[in-house]
Amino acid sequence: MNDNLLETAARWWVSLGGAATTLLRVTIIIVAAWLLIAVLQRTIRTLRERIASRMDDRESTKRADTLGRVFRYLATVVVSLIAGMLVLAELGVSVAPILGAAGVVGLAVGFGAQSLVKDFFTGFFILLENQIRQGDVVKIGDHAGSVEVVTLRYVQLRDYDGNVHYIPNGHISTVINMTRGFSNAVMDIGVAYRENVDEVMAVMRGVAAELREDPDFLPKIIADLEVAGVESWADSAVIIRCRFRTLPLEQWSVKREYLRRLKAAFDAQGIEIPYPHVTVYAGQDRQGKAPAFPLQQLAEA
Repeated sequence: MNDNLLETAARWWVSLGGAATTLLRVTIIIVAAWLLIAVLQRTIRTLRERIASRMDDRESTKRADTLGRVFRYLATVVVSLIAGMLVLAELGVSVAPILGAAGVVGLAVGFGAQSLVKDFFTGFFILLENQIRQGDVVKIGDHAGSVEVVTLRYVQLRDYDGNVHYIPNGHISTVINMTRGFSNAVMDIGVAYRENVDEVMAVMRGVAAELREDPDFLPKIIADLEVAGVESWADSAVIIRCRFRTLPLEQWSVKREYLRRLKAAFDAQGIEIPYPHVTVYAGQDRQGKAPAFPLQQLAEA
């Protein structure tokens, strides 16, 4: 009984001939490619996690994450292309003419898709030079936001309103990275002209010292408040510039909390935070006397 089944199966297989063999080989190639992609992706992910675990620098960890994503993408593309060529060869399609034609077509497409080629080259150097990493807050041209995705083709940003911006790498000429290494919370404090500037600076430093003692903000602030001094004389205020050096991404929270506390301190000390106002000058006549205007007419004016 078993011998008959085996003989029947053998005859069926022989009757199928080369088609069955080709189908089997194609299946093996596809399964092997799928397994290889899975193994490579898992290997790259494991290697990235091990490297990141040995890094104490937060910036280096983000760079490892970004490069890991790019390497996984490249591994998938390369294995898929090789598997595709092997499948075509098994199906009897000559790969050599296709590669030759692909070269000619690629040259023609290259002239017509120069922007796409530029995107990939620019993206390669952006990653190589470590200009942008996932999690950074950057400004690229007129677009600013948190970097969610970095590929060889584009950079994906999400702004404060939740809008997503896709920026082709070829359009990137300058990058302003606001979270590289450390950040500065720069503040311009305006006070009335009547105030003593030295006393105001003393209050500012006192509020800064209290903020640094707060357990919630102590890890975020790297150095004491740096008061640059009087920045300018505005129309109705004296502008005093100062800054905190903070960890990346923490400058905005530190700035908001400091301004909140400084407002309360100014109120307690009676320091005026002015609003714009003007002084009306009526002028003089030829005798050097100021013309007199009725109060009602002046108020209407």
